[in-house]
Amino acid sequence: MKYVGNMHGNEALGRELLLRLAAYLCDQWNSKDKEIVDLLNRTNIHLLPSMNPDGFELAYRTKQEDRGWLIGRSNANGVDLNRNFPDLDALYYYNEKMNIPRFDHLLDTFKDEHASYEPEVRAVGQWILSLPFVLSANLHEGDLVANYPFDESRSSNPQAYSRSPDDRTFRFIAETYAKNHAHMAKNDHAPCDGTASDAFARQGGITNGAKWYSVSGGMQDFNYLATNAFEITLELSCEKFPNPSTLPQFWEDNKQSLIQFMWLSHSGIKGVVVDDSTGEPIPNAVVWVLNVTGGAKETEPIKHPVTTWVTGDYFRPLIPGQYQIGIEADGYLPEVLPVNVTMELRNSATVLSFRLKPDMDQQVQQQEEQPVKQVHHGYGQLSPEELQELQELIQLRYDQQPQQLMVDN
Repeated sequence: MKYVGNMHGNEALGRELLLRLAAYLCDQWNSKDKEIVDLLNRTNIHLLPSMNPDGFELAYRTKQEDRGWLIGRSNANGVDLNRNFPDLDALYYYNEKMNIPRFDHLLDTFKDEHASYEPEVRAVGQWILSLPFVLSANLHEGDLVANYPFDESRSSNPQAYSRSPDDRTFRFIAETYAKNHAHMAKNDHAPCDGTASDAFARQGGITNGAKWYSVSGGMQDFNYLATNAFEITLELSCEKFPNPSTLPQFWEDNKQSLIQFMWLSHSGIKGVVVDDSTGEPIPNAVVWVLNVTGGAKETEPIKHPVTTWVTGDYFRPLIPGQYQIGIEADGYLPEVLPVNVTMELRNSATVLSFRLKPDMDQQVQQQEEQPVKQVHHGYGQLSPEELQELQELIQLRYDQQPQQLMVDN
């Protein structure tokens, strides 16, 4: 998992909280705190305190009375970094409108030859793509709320709720941070802008991003649509660049939330996908999820598959419930298994691994077609026929074995 702070240079609280978090984790490790030792032993934690150090320096050197709301927000080139990522939402909405079965890892189909990406965006974007992050949060100031995808509106209405395929899971993730915060989900503070529409505490301290205001080119949705990572945006203070004397209280207000959010990287399911014949890991296998909680079948899988890493492992955040998990990979027969996801163990997702049998017919066909370049449908890019086949297989397995869904894994 990862935390990113100070994307807007004049929003310094996230920077200071992450520096304090790093010190706290080290201190608790050295003092052998049982919870933190367990968390660190089980979790890869990445902290980026300042994504925009140039903006921070500008804001820091500016007198408080002259700083206003925007001084230092952008980078040294005057660009808002949270509007500079590839706009994958627009591509996702286009695919959705045109019934194109491409729902994830969209960056390799994104074409924008005229785009100019800032050095910070390129560096962080490459970092995001280089590791199999599961969970992420981007720390901001200007309000007190946990914001979840989608950030960009589907319509011309700049404040229309834009539901992602994992809306329920994202709401759960956002609620976890808000409920563990000292004030975010409590109606014990006035709205930051003084208006009823900004009274986020009345809705549990969370908001859909596009429902609040539409953002294109944001980092939050880039994570979700370009990788396996589930990212939310945390607004942690009405005031930007708060007085240093208030930092200890901000730490106390956020400490429990920051810790509990990291534990969420172990929610849902995880496993390894290997070749049944050789035991070798299968990278880029596609993991589909069908929600069958309470016996109510969905008509199709959640339209956001994740993919296995080079080591064949995968992690898939999910809220508690009953699911059918389908796996497909080039050269292998698809497989479907049931799973009952619980939150009984917060330090481990439910383990569900797969051994895929080689599809000999497909391998023979590929050999016969050599040296013609193969078309791979990895990263969730199934052809319509392949998607239909997998959906039918998942439905068939569910109809045949519904009783297995009640077994704890």
